Amino acid sequence: MNARRTVLIAVRAVTALASAAALVAAGFVWSLHQRVDTGAVTSDAAIPTPRPTPVGEEFTALLVGLDARTDAHGEPLPPAVLDALHAGPDEGQLHTDTIILLHVPAGPDAQAVAVSIPRDSFVEIAGGRGTHKINSAYRRGMQDAEDALLAQGIEGAELDRRAREAGRRTLVATVQELTGVEVDHFAEIGMAGFVELTEALGGVPVCLNAPVRDTYSGVDLPAGQQLVSGPGALAFVRQRHGLADGDLDRIARQQAFAAGLSRRVLEAGTLSDPLRLQRLLDIGTRYVVLDRGWDLEQALTQLRRVTGDEFTFHTIPTGRPDLHTPVDGIAVEVDPDAVRAFVGELLEPAATATSAPTTARAAPTSTADQGDSEPVTLLPPAPTTSPPITAGGVPCVD
Repeated sequence: MNARRTVLIAVRAVTALASAAALVAAGFVWSLHQRVDTGAVTSDAAIPTPRPTPVGEEFTALLVGLDARTDAHGEPLPPAVLDALHAGPDEGQLHTDTIILLHVPAGPDAQAVAVSIPRDSFVEIAGGRGTHKINSAYRRGMQDAEDALLAQGIEGAELDRRAREAGRRTLVATVQELTGVEVDHFAEIGMAGFVELTEALGGVPVCLNAPVRDTYSGVDLPAGQQLVSGPGALAFVRQRHGLADGDLDRIARQQAFAAGLSRRVLEAGTLSDPLRLQRLLDIGTRYVVLDRGWDLEQALTQLRRVTGDEFTFHTIPTGRPDLHTPVDGIAVEVDPDAVRAFVGELLEPAATATSAPTTARAAPTSTADQGDSEPVTLLPPAPTTSPPITAGGVPCVD
């Protein structure tokens, strides 16, 4: 997701080569600029009023991993690619398997935090669409728009483009209403883009407490520290069958992976290799969607000020992980008031990110409205002693 502007940073280093290579470097710069300007896919609807973020100012971005079977341009993925991804049958439903709020404060001592929202969180979907799993917000907004657009005679690529914009808008609004936080920027990547990104980076470091094997996700990895890439990396972050806490354990996997990915992107040498940068750019233009106002060069400069130990990952408070719902099956119980309080305190400039737990239980005595079902009292707080996952090491997870 950093490919669009990280290319420009590295290109400036290329232009500092000896004068004998100056013309070649200048041609390379122009070529990459052209590809960034003409090939990037941007969203006009995800953030209706784009807010460019000058270096040094705070921002909050919504990072989304989509189980799309197409690229960012709406082109179908080849069957061989889908088979390698263990994507399963295409049921026409776009789900957001990964939903992360990334907040980078202002100032030289910024302590960036990432807040995960479990995909099965049972929440109010923006636009009066009822209470459902949050991973369906994108699809529900998209489906409603499709119905209206088809009635207007709009079809084909334009139908898909405008419907997806409506899906992004619904997801952003849902996250904002749930957390009470205004989203400044948006980035979306599909399954195939995720796989190619890990391959371009030469793998991402992870650590497992025990060996895992799961036929649903396709994961088959030994215990201990290792590099994962390609379909193996996707399987690592997608597995939930066979994990004690299902979706909540998958969140820990995703956070540990994101910590390793951030180190991999920002470590020395990653952004100074022209061939690697070209591949990252190609991935970005084919699989990544950004809001039109996001300047990733500025965002990367912000993140470079953050050391790994200060970059922490958290999860919103949750109640029961086995909540029975009227139409969505088993979901994760969520108290919006507890979520807003937790996220608000976490993002306070004076708060110490490293002192907050990675996960928290929702406040007691509240109830969750399940529509036709009886309200269920949320579980009492469960103290945790494990420190939050940071980008300063390779945390071992189940």
